[in-house]
Amino acid sequence: MGRAFEYRRAAKEKRWDKMSKLFPKLGKKITMAAKEGGSDPDMNSTLRSAIKNAKAQNMPKDNIEAAVKRATAKDADAFSEMNYEGKGPHGVLVFIECATDNPTRTVANVKSYFNKAGGGVVANGSLEFMFDRKSVFEFEKTEEMDIEEMELELIDAGLDEIEEVEGKVFIYGNYTAFGSISEGLEELNVDVAKANLQRIATSPVEFSEEQLLDIEKMLDKIEDDDDIQQVFTNIA
Repeated sequence: MGRAFEYRRAAKEKRWDKMSKLFPKLGKKITMAAKEGGSDPDMNSTLRSAIKNAKAQNMPKDNIEAAVKRATAKDADAFSEMNYEGKGPHGVLVFIECATDNPTRTVANVKSYFNKAGGGVVANGSLEFMFDRKSVFEFEKTEEMDIEEMELELIDAGLDEIEEVEGKVFIYGNYTAFGSISEGLEELNVDVAKANLQRIATSPVEFSEEQLLDIEKMLDKIEDDDDIQQVFTNIA
């Protein structure tokens, strides 16, 4: 996969190790899922996945329960989901998903991150066609798993692709199939480690290590923002 990929992965893991930033983001996602589909994980597959993701990042049980309760609190913050698109250093394309209680603050911050890096925000929808929105599931490969059989079982649920990389299994499907694939994996007794909606670049671009240093400086600032939920790029 190359040194550039290894650099990107190491940098991303380093960023997401910042628990002080990670837990509030995970909590916000749980609260939003509970508010939209109900606070019972057994009846809300999106909430169930959000809780699993939080547990995978070692988020304390008390924090998870508090995030669910916030969804029904009378004084709960009203979060708006917003997307921003932009071009950063060396032409890198960036798609940002936000959850904010203050859109004015968020858009000002996002614009400043791009402007200071020599890039800029573009009109919403400009980069939409450059990314495929996918449901993505990740779990450990066990000895008893039959990947081919699993693929057959999940096709009707909306599976597009399944691959095994270094002992881990990744499942991809259309974003509208998130619930049905999640339920299908549960029926197969698969212990999913991570599950979320991702935007995958249709034409990934290779950048040099020097270029990645510039790009990462901007991404660090973007992903440190409490309003930013997920950031996607066209980095190969």
